[in-house]
Amino acid sequence: MELSRIVDRLDEELGTADYADLDASANGLQVGPDEGEIERVAVAVDGVRETFERAIEADADLLVVHHGLSWGGFDRVTGRTYDRIAPLIENDLALYVSHLPLDGHQELGNAAGVADLLDLEDRSPFGELGPEYVGQRGRTADPYAADEVRERLEATLDTGGQPIQHLDFGPERIEDVAIVTGSGTDWLDDAVAADADALVTGEGKGKAYHEAQEAGIHVFLAGHYATETFGVRSLQELVGEWGLETTFLDVPTGL
Repeated sequence: MELSRIVDRLDEELGTADYADLDASANGLQVGPDEGEIERVAVAVDGVRETFERAIEADADLLVVHHGLSWGGFDRVTGRTYDRIAPLIENDLALYVSHLPLDGHQELGNAAGVADLLDLEDRSPFGELGPEYVGQRGRTADPYAADEVRERLEATLDTGGQPIQHLDFGPERIEDVAIVTGSGTDWLDDAVAADADALVTGEGKGKAYHEAQEAGIHVFLAGHYATETFGVRSLQELVGEWGLETTFLDVPTGL
């Protein structure tokens, strides 16, 4: 399949243009020619030298990632930036990136994947960012104890051997859950305003402890990487349905 066709289909499905003024990431095709034939696609959370090298070893023509190379552009392509980009160009490996669009997608996105894991119902967008959203909210079919939420997360997420942190300040039974993957504690106040019993995210800022304690809400910190594998895995399944060979490159960071 032509690279340009894959890019157009991904951009359309993910609503890439809707996040153009909201995201520091240059979403869409970050590295690659205008045209090219793609037979094998690799997906990974992070666009870094290790995943580039593993994609090349897997004979991939295109690598799709959540965290790309360009965050507001490059001043110079030297040093570590050059070392990262060079293997892509030298091996004709194209790089497609979807950051906030993949967080906010209500079916394919990272938050949607965590909501699936927790079997949430009555879902709606959460985590407002301008006119768009970067998360999801839902209700449990039956109330969870806090330990049940943590155990469900630990049973599935690849945390790199690190424990899931739990700020245990919410009600005894959890019924309403807000999710913003990655670094999502900036939406803690939004979760409180929405009467959520818990916020599930990847990592937190130091102030989140006292904010959660004062607001009376559970916060589960399940790992930035671990909470953000769902989106690229969904894209792997999607492009596989388009008739392309795919592979997932799992490089957990424990962070």
